[in-house]
Amino acid sequence: MRIVLVGPPGAGKGTQAAFLAKNLAIPHISTGDLFRANISQQTELGKLAKSYMDKGELVPDEVTIAMAKDRMEQPDAEGGFLLDGFPRNVSQAEALDEMLSTEGMKLDAVLDLEVPEDEVVRRIAGRRICRNDSSHVFHVSYKAPKQEGVCDVCGGELYQRDDDSEDTVRTRLEVYHTQTEPIIDFYKAQGLVVTIPALGKVEDVTARSMEALAREDA
Repeated sequence: MRIVLVGPPGAGKGTQAAFLAKNLAIPHISTGDLFRANISQQTELGKLAKSYMDKGELVPDEVTIAMAKDRMEQPDAEGGFLLDGFPRNVSQAEALDEMLSTEGMKLDAVLDLEVPEDEVVRRIAGRRICRNDSSHVFHVSYKAPKQEGVCDVCGGELYQRDDDSEDTVRTRLEVYHTQTEPIIDFYKAQGLVVTIPALGKVEDVTARSMEALAREDA
């Protein structure tokens, strides 16, 4: 299957993408991973992307599209893929359609993870990270440390990242509504969008997604 995963920041896209890709035996292609891989391997596209990032500028669509195209042409993606973070806007969605149609392919589904805005803010703004090890992550509501401000694992100080503050989260949501949300209407016009309520346990959301994909594939 060829799937696009969309949803606001804090919807759990990365977590769901990993589970779904494993269950469907297709590669999880995330734009974050693409950028990191191309930059660390110093590919021409990676160098080009880094030149924009170093200046604090957005990487142009054509660079992101070229990275995605290169990754989707790898042998492990022949049987399908799950895209996470791409396309990010309508221009990228149109480019993806064109890419696939050139190869005689099309998307099978667009999974829209739906989470209320207040829950997104609660999820992200409540995160606390250990200064000693950023893999130690807590949450003031969902995974509170035994002692406030202290990591259960190593005793390090817990802090809130600048980009996890409520103001920053609301700004990120505005960007999502303006730039990315329009692709949902773009794909609805093609009958591809399946809305998945993304509240509840991770495994429950995965199960809902798998059931929805089975219906789409039927």
